[in-house]
Amino acid sequence: MTDPDARSAAFAEYVEPELEVLLRVAQSLTGSWSDAEDLVQDTLIRAFAGIGSFDGAYPRAWLLTIMRRANINAHRRQRPGTIDPFAGLENRTPAFGSAVADNPEDMVLEQVIDEALAQAVGALDPRFRAVIVLVDIEQLSYQETADVLGIPIGTVMSRLSRARSRVRKSLEHHRATRRQS
Repeated sequence: MTDPDARSAAFAEYVEPELEVLLRVAQSLTGSWSDAEDLVQDTLIRAFAGIGSFDGAYPRAWLLTIMRRANINAHRRQRPGTIDPFAGLENRTPAFGSAVADNPEDMVLEQVIDEALAQAVGALDPRFRAVIVLVDIEQLSYQETADVLGIPIGTVMSRLSRARSRVRKSLEHHRATRRQS
């Protein structure tokens, strides 16, 4: 596809609707909004350059694959940083849903549950933490999560199951500890 108008139209049709997902996933991968914006920009440049060879099937998976490879390339020669990509969990709602607080008691309990959930997710092995954040918080599909992490979909499902089980167990332990005090 050499026609610039056709490339722009294809870009608008396939890429632009996925911008919000790309930003969320990039933020999950990088741990910072500025790095996420840089990664998305790099992804968009690569997508525009390759839009002529794209067949139109599964644009989100295509874009997430480009993003994953761009992220790998960007960090190929860098040492891993010591950032906490899950530092933003304290202002998130629990992954398993929560009701809107109606009274002060509910508000306090919700805050305690949020803290307990953040601690439970933060205590997970990074492999399990990444899957639970992408699926339950960022609401990516299993296939999209598999594409982002570069692992088979079955591995995503088993890690998610284990992560949820460990979070539930941690929350039950937290609840039991609160009742005893």
